[in-house]
Amino acid sequence: MTLATELHAPAAADENPITMLNPDFPFSYDHYLAHPAGLGSVPEHLHGTEVAVVGAGLSGLVTAYELMKLGLKPVVYEAGAIGGRLKTAAFPGAPDVVADLGGMRFPVSGRALYHYVDKLGLETTEFPNPLSGPTTSTVIELGGQKHYAEQPEDLPEFFREVADAWKAALREHASFDEMQQAIRKRDTARIKELWNAMLPEFDEQTFYGFMAASRAFKAAGFEHREAFGQVGFGTGGWDTDFPNSILEILRVVYTDADDLHRGIVGGAQRLPEALWNHAPEDCVFWPAGTSLASLHRGSARGAVASITRGTPTDGNPDGDIVIADKWGHSASYRSAVVTCQTWLLSTRIHTEEALFEPGVWTAIERNHYMQSSKTFVMVDRPFWKDRDPATGREVLSMTLTDRLPRATYLLDNGPDKPAVILLSYTWNDDALKWLSLDADERVRLMLHSLAQIYPGVDIASHIVGEPITVSWEADPNFMGAFKANLPGHYRYQQRLFTHFKQDQLPAHQRGIFLAGDDVSFTAGWAEGAVTTGLNAVWGVVNHLGGKCAEDNPGPGELLAELGPVALD
Repeated sequence: MTLATELHAPAAADENPITMLNPDFPFSYDHYLAHPAGLGSVPEHLHGTEVAVVGAGLSGLVTAYELMKLGLKPVVYEAGAIGGRLKTAAFPGAPDVVADLGGMRFPVSGRALYHYVDKLGLETTEFPNPLSGPTTSTVIELGGQKHYAEQPEDLPEFFREVADAWKAALREHASFDEMQQAIRKRDTARIKELWNAMLPEFDEQTFYGFMAASRAFKAAGFEHREAFGQVGFGTGGWDTDFPNSILEILRVVYTDADDLHRGIVGGAQRLPEALWNHAPEDCVFWPAGTSLASLHRGSARGAVASITRGTPTDGNPDGDIVIADKWGHSASYRSAVVTCQTWLLSTRIHTEEALFEPGVWTAIERNHYMQSSKTFVMVDRPFWKDRDPATGREVLSMTLTDRLPRATYLLDNGPDKPAVILLSYTWNDDALKWLSLDADERVRLMLHSLAQIYPGVDIASHIVGEPITVSWEADPNFMGAFKANLPGHYRYQQRLFTHFKQDQLPAHQRGIFLAGDDVSFTAGWAEGAVTTGLNAVWGVVNHLGGKCAEDNPGPGELLAELGPVALD
């Protein structure tokens, strides 16, 4: 049990588990997906109609998969590999030993995501977060002081005080217990009542400002705030999030997105790859055995160069959406879904300005992305489980520190396989420190820092093969790991999220839909990629004259009732 887990007292036997029922739009996507009536239907004469899907990350593939099931023909464009930021790399010479460069841990509260994980038969395992079940020991090292723990109670009382101050701040200033109770019950009226009352108060407040202004942290003092930023609770330090909106953090902690994580065995990229290759049994129109891969003859189309509006025709008086790839091939579509990170619409993809209103363009440009870097090495065995004969402690532990690596994770593949060490997992300013360095330089600096914490432990002697590293901000197809709103950005997020419901838009702005985790209110979590993809599916169906089953209304039917409120 982690310090984060202790914040969340589960209901007996999980009769009413916490889910990622987002307070901005508490729509039960998991129930929507599980309903036997399905996600709706389109008119029969439109079966086989092509719909463009830009981006083959998780959001794009969920969108394409569900459109295919409804009898439409998704045409997927992708500048890189299937998977987007669910990217798994294998170590050279050891194809079964992998490293997740993007998403790697998924909270069990993300029930829409796990709908697909379970449907596709993927195996998951508990992720080795600090002080979690598979983590046999954790070291917290701050200011040169090292604290070893195999259980939370092994840590000094100081860390309990830090965790207690955070719990107290949430309970006193953010109605934490009341919100979690409402989420457990799926009491949407109560969720909206609590959340809508907090929005005006917190919209322009930073995470750090909320924490520092709380009575609990004021009483505890700066040292406790500093430690919370460095090591936090549950998954590690939170100081790289300190400038972000407190609303972003509340969405995480209310829904237990910060705890009870699982990883996908074989790597996170297996999920989008499985969506690409899976042939669902309940497809409309398409013959048995049809998959996204078969519809594309095995390969998605290439990088998109431009998105424009075509000339109105008798068949489509609004004009088709015209997609051109970087080689000059152009195609027209009745509808299109764009799931890439929104910055690409103004940097790498020539996008006709008239497709979106100025307010949406402002929201697109104001998206604030978090930098992130990871560096992995493969080692000959999980040697960290060796015990120091003098102390009886494990020689190396999952580590949280204020040194350059910040967080070091130990990934055990079993006693008969090489293991993996995620030497450093960093964000924002800490990630930028690594940006100009190559993989070998990164490893040397990380090993130097870890040697100060574990003198006498020769980590390098166990490394085999070449390191694997990533800096997401250096990738031109992403330019960052994920979005995190700054204070005052709620209005922008509202515009992006609600864009899928287009009945109030002029005709020349309809038919193109935004999706992806940066469009969601839960950016950085795969759940947001899934749910905005489902929003886009509803938008396409509605745009083409289709509808949902009466007993399974979709997100568009309930947006006015449950959706994000306007602050102005």
